[in-house]
Amino acid sequence: MTFEALSARAERLAAAPYAAPPADLPPALAGLDYDGYRGIVFRPSESLRLGSHFSAQFFHRGFLQRKRVALYLQPRGGPARPIPYESRLFDLGRRLAGQAFSPDLGFAGLRLHYAFPDTPAWRPKGFQEEFLVFLGASYFRLRAANQEYGLSARGLAIGTGAPEGEEFPDFIAHWICEPEAGARTLTLLSLLDSPSVAGAYQFEIAPGDPARITVSAALYPRRSIARLGLAPLTSMFLYGQNGPGARGAKAFDDFRPQVHDSDGLCVAAGGGASADRIWRPLVNGRSQPQISAFAAKPLGGFGLLQRERSFAAYLDVEARQEARPGLWVAPDPQAGAAFAEGAVQLFEIPSGEEYMDNVVAAFVPAVPAPAGTALRLAYRLTTVGAEPVESIPEAALARVTSTRFGSAERLRPMDPPSPQRRLCVIDFEGQSLPKGVDDAVAAEVSASAGTLHEPVANFVPQTGGWRIYVEWRPPQPMPAGDVVLRARLVRGTVPISETWDAVV
Repeated sequence: MTFEALSARAERLAAAPYAAPPADLPPALAGLDYDGYRGIVFRPSESLRLGSHFSAQFFHRGFLQRKRVALYLQPRGGPARPIPYESRLFDLGRRLAGQAFSPDLGFAGLRLHYAFPDTPAWRPKGFQEEFLVFLGASYFRLRAANQEYGLSARGLAIGTGAPEGEEFPDFIAHWICEPEAGARTLTLLSLLDSPSVAGAYQFEIAPGDPARITVSAALYPRRSIARLGLAPLTSMFLYGQNGPGARGAKAFDDFRPQVHDSDGLCVAAGGGASADRIWRPLVNGRSQPQISAFAAKPLGGFGLLQRERSFAAYLDVEARQEARPGLWVAPDPQAGAAFAEGAVQLFEIPSGEEYMDNVVAAFVPAVPAPAGTALRLAYRLTTVGAEPVESIPEAALARVTSTRFGSAERLRPMDPPSPQRRLCVIDFEGQSLPKGVDDAVAAEVSASAGTLHEPVANFVPQTGGWRIYVEWRPPQPMPAGDVVLRARLVRGTVPISETWDAVV
């Protein structure tokens, strides 16, 4: 199996009526709850060895993971061969002890392990650590060395936020390509299918710090797709520095100061003198889902990031949200027009549950994907930890590190505070910022509704960064939807920071 052969197979699949992958399960597996499913553990001794540095393990079907995913090993020479299911590969746990299932049960997904070069000396020789998981629909999760799993990537998103509901394509088969003995990269081929589209994917995987996946895809729509989300990312935001963030949202009663896997969307657009980078802090607590769109031509990239990387911001010993990765999507500018016209869309769902992924970001082309016309994609996914990082464009622009709102009545406060005067405080950090007071640095601000008063840019000696203070006075009456405030640092007329783009 090659990417070209898989693409031809996907094209043939798209020409035929859609058939859902098998979801029939023996009653013992279909009736499992969360704890029962967690009790099924792949035996590490049965791992599929892939060269000197990689290995693969597999997920059992059961509970919510009902669909069968075909798995194959593609040797360096010769035909691909199926990876057969056997019950002995798993410790089935207390609830399924003594049972065995038919060889045609198959698997739910796979995970890859890697021998990181800087593995601690106390680990056994040859120790391999899990870093990539494909499980459920077209979801996959990637982390770099020393990071914890957080947000997910997806092969494709269809109809996210549409009134008629979202369609979730499935990876129905994966081919693990056997690497050379000493290779530090691995290739995975995947076949995607759904009622609207079939597609072939090639993932060229390079673990490390950062971890990278180069994605090539060929999509074949069965029917016109009005809202096609390319390179989608999915994450969780419950509350952050300023609570949930939405106007009128209720505070969470929790000992932790913040709870989220990502705290903002970053979008890079333009080039040369017109280059810009936007930072949109995530919010929760609206009365209904919200879609925001960010036009970007050309698109330099986008990502859901976790910029708050201090343990003190979370105080969660188990979740370690300060170690959750961001993911940056960088289109290949030489690989066609898929990312040329359109916008990065951010979909935020109100949520009170920490386990719910309630944030989606994807690039949505300006025109629908027509039936019967192939669409080619090429982009790179890169994990992001502490910034700045080379993968995010316009490194010279300082980045937003915190967003806070509060009453502007600091000297003579009213009780309760007046909603007509709100103070916005935005902190920036970056190597290009002046390292002391500089009268040429100013705040450039705007508001989609209401008025902004007395913007001030100050050097912050405690952090070495800069801060913008500006008062926002809401309009009367308030609009039903979001009000967007923007701010950035300029030196003279030249921007020296990304653009803070926040909703109130």
